[in-house]
Amino acid sequence: MRVKPFAALRPPKNLVTEVAAPPYDVLNSEEAKAMAGEKSLLHITKPEIDFDPMPEEHAPEVYDKAVENFRLWQQRGWLVRDEKPCYYIYAQTMGSRTQYGYVLCAHAQDYVEGRIKKHELTRKDKEDDRMVHVEIQSANIEPVFFAFKHQSELEDIIARTVKGPSEYSFTDENGFGHELWVISDDALIERISELFTEKVDAFYIADGHHRSAAAARVGAERAKKNPAHTGNEEYNYFMAVCFPEDQLKVMDYNRVLRDLNGLQPTQVIGMLGEKFDVMCMGEEIWAPDELHSFSMYLEGKWYQLKARPGTYDDSDPIGVLDVTILSNHVLDAIFGIKDLRTDSRIDFVGGIRGLGELKRRVDSGEMKIAFALYPVSMKQITDIADTGNIMPPKTTWFEPKLRSGLAIHTF
Repeated sequence: MRVKPFAALRPPKNLVTEVAAPPYDVLNSEEAKAMAGEKSLLHITKPEIDFDPMPEEHAPEVYDKAVENFRLWQQRGWLVRDEKPCYYIYAQTMGSRTQYGYVLCAHAQDYVEGRIKKHELTRKDKEDDRMVHVEIQSANIEPVFFAFKHQSELEDIIARTVKGPSEYSFTDENGFGHELWVISDDALIERISELFTEKVDAFYIADGHHRSAAAARVGAERAKKNPAHTGNEEYNYFMAVCFPEDQLKVMDYNRVLRDLNGLQPTQVIGMLGEKFDVMCMGEEIWAPDELHSFSMYLEGKWYQLKARPGTYDDSDPIGVLDVTILSNHVLDAIFGIKDLRTDSRIDFVGGIRGLGELKRRVDSGEMKIAFALYPVSMKQITDIADTGNIMPPKTTWFEPKLRSGLAIHTF
């Protein structure tokens, strides 16, 4: 893989907790406005919050405000550039688990040629929006989240680096820990570049499909406009955090439905019984404990649904997924939901919120029924990406999310 160090724009140590922010796509505009302090990066990533009333987030004045704020943050010394290109190690701690990744620049051509592997389709409108932000700022304000397969020396370098003092160390509003180390030693930088080039065959996008696609498109546009293009220009690179895959944990990504498609609850249970072994588990929250086992919440009770053989295909990396089983045999066959991306009768709840959130939304009357799934594994994700397949929408949920504002790449 082609990687390079970069001279990051980043906050001074004493301001990091004021500048760093959640990623743009985990907060809506109202939440971002309520959360953003004076120095928060949200003024750059969600600049609509600076208007009252707030305009639509794709309005021209919003993009102009993003550029203005990015310049101001640098002028005011809230973002300062490192003196030389470096690699960085970023650690995230959630409960008792810590994951360590390299902050680096990946090459857009590796995305175009399929060495940066995706497992989800992108939506053009979201891609276009991210592309505008990257293009007008000449920057990757927020990183993409990659995984790579085990490479012992790269992991040894992480282990040695994190024994030293970190540049940043803080806990966010969710209780997740964030730490950053700077690697500035020239010999070590050269060795890291060599190892990624020679020993790592692929990056797997865990989170950030739209940002990756947008960065590749900006690189291609800039190349077209540059008659002396070589492929080594800074615009060919975009910022990513790359974690060894065995450190990552994929959480469940669950479904809630607004109606029963005109059916009575007893009819729903009867129809489910044609493809699943259905068992009522009572009123206590019950989570699925293995693949092909689902949890359903309906009318105050939890049910276990066990998919019968024949409802899935072990030899098909997509057909064997629980999201496929649920989509085909339940959401489509019983509830008539054919397109998860566009049907307003379905919503999705990340596993970080817990199954109590499913119960709350059904009990409130907002939703009628909820389904919880057993999480996919990193191996399933890499197998699907390696075979050129695409997962159904809303399959993977990674936590913790990368904190934005710890490092910014400009070109």
